Amino acid sequence: MDKFKAMKCFVRVVELGSFSKVAEQSGASKSMISKQISSLEAELGARLLQRTTRRLQLTQLGAEYLQRCREILRQLDDTEAHIQEQQQVPKGRLRINAAMALGLTALAPAFTEFMRQYPDIELDIQLSDEAQDLLEHNFDLGLRVASQPFDSGYVGKAITQFSYSICASPTYLQQNGPINHPDDLLNHQCFEYSYFRSKNLWPVGVEGVVIGGRLKANSSVFLLDMVKQGMGVGFIPRFISHPALQSGEVVEVLASEQKPRMTLYALYPVRHFAPPRLSRFIEFLQNWFARHPYLCS
Repeated sequence: MDKFKAMKCFVRVVELGSFSKVAEQSGASKSMISKQISSLEAELGARLLQRTTRRLQLTQLGAEYLQRCREILRQLDDTEAHIQEQQQVPKGRLRINAAMALGLTALAPAFTEFMRQYPDIELDIQLSDEAQDLLEHNFDLGLRVASQPFDSGYVGKAITQFSYSICASPTYLQQNGPINHPDDLLNHQCFEYSYFRSKNLWPVGVEGVVIGGRLKANSSVFLLDMVKQGMGVGFIPRFISHPALQSGEVVEVLASEQKPRMTLYALYPVRHFAPPRLSRFIEFLQNWFARHPYLCS
């Protein structure tokens, strides 16, 4: 039995929660994946996973072994990274956690260009608006947007900055009146983004405005669609609102008012040797956004 291969298989089974999914990704049969795990358990003399018809669950020993496997595989990855760094050959898999809205808008074309430029690097992208622990979920990199620096144990590199746009459809403004001052927002249907740190306080102008409305959602992309439909006003990141503003589907109000800027951070666990694929990806993103300033301004 190839111990390292079996350990990698075990980690992937836990990450995906299914023998079938690992089999699909690896091109192996489900029975072969199951046999690898069984052989690993037999050699260890311990049950790592409890198998039921509906799900897989780690045993206590399995959870401890998973942590050790990740540490060992990370050390092996660091060693390979050091060798690759000497040869300047970026290749391997990058497992990335990114904000859902960012991934569905600005990052999709960036990822496409990166894959074409670096065909030997495999991307494993997980989109989620809820921040996940990078080490716990075995991510190489997290792409997070925030208006304040992250207080974490990770290395953080700023990629670019984004601004906000207060958006409404022309039809909505015709029916409900203009918005010329932040206080005018008090008389309008304003949408609340669930994960916004300030909740229903829009940081517009000097003191901000406490908004109210009939809609709250956890997706800025969805909120922009509702703005397009003329249902209300949205406080939307520029990288999401830009196409709609360009097409005239929505217009920006209070453009000259003071609003905060967000920073896109690349976060990754501290490592002795950062794999070339990781450093190349971060450098690529910085250059890509520099070439697409309309998404940021």
